[in-house]
Amino acid sequence: QVQLVESGGGLVQAGGSLRLSCTASGRTFSIYAMGWFRQAPGKEREFVEGISPSGGRTYSADSVKGRFTISRDNAKNTMYLQMNSLKPEDTAVYYCAAKAVGGFDIIFTTQGAYNVWGQGTQVTVSS
Repeated sequence: QVQLVESGGGLVQAGGSLRLSCTASGRTFSIYAMGWFRQAPGKEREFVEGISPSGGRTYSADSVKGRFTISRDNAKNTMYLQMNSLKPEDTAVYYCAAKAVGGFDIIFTTQGAYNVWGQGTQVTVSS
């Protein structure tokens, strides 16, 4: 089972950009469906973006559609979240998650589908 480490969080002004990375240990990254979730203070964790093991299929939450882009580089065991046009309401701890799915090129959008989680990285957007 992989272990996940997020990086790239920080403080940015509204309208700015950040790129988060999620690096996985192990040699079987390409069999994992991956996702990004976020949790703002006082709120439940919510789905942000998901990507299939091949990277050929992605899915975005309506709240970030057109502003955020998920991608992955299986050769580098890394998934990315490019966040543009950031808003104060994007402030949250961002988590990456993984689920081994073998040969199926699928995406999951619910927390319960994932069984491996990173420790989270803080993103703060100032107005």
